[in-house]
Amino acid sequence: MATKAKTPAKKTKKAAPKSKASSKKAAAAAGDSAFRNYTPYEPKKSEIYMNDQQLVHFKQILMNWRQELMEEVDRTVHHMQDEAANFPDPADRATQEEEFSIELRTRDRERKLIKKIDQTMERVDQEDYGYCDTCGIEIGLRRLEARPTATQCVDCKSLDEIKEKQIRG
Repeated sequence: MATKAKTPAKKTKKAAPKSKASSKKAAAAAGDSAFRNYTPYEPKKSEIYMNDQQLVHFKQILMNWRQELMEEVDRTVHHMQDEAANFPDPADRATQEEEFSIELRTRDRERKLIKKIDQTMERVDQEDYGYCDTCGIEIGLRRLEARPTATQCVDCKSLDEIKEKQIRG
């Protein structure tokens, strides 16, 4: 039997603290966000669907998600103000305008999402959250954690997507 030679333990260097900007970039690259960083709700046996604790859980997810999107809007405004320059080179100017255009389109989509989050939070307040708009059954905790603004159960959403695909071709 061969024995393994022991290797001396390597000393690990302490990692240099990351700057706030590089931490945010790393988090964004990893798909990390307040919306995804939550503790899944674990229902207790014989717990009623969409009880007060569940509503609070989802309202917190929605508020965190909305807050994150609003912070991104603020960052965009500051970025565009700070980076706005009148480049003498037409190619540089066109590149900057294209970057700003892409950023504004992204913010417009997020603006629509914020509106949808606000509508969903109203549904939570009215205790109408978590039930399918089409058939009225429970949407399900895991689906709502995956897509907190969902208004249809999986089956109804699948049928809608099939119908849409047939109409659009």
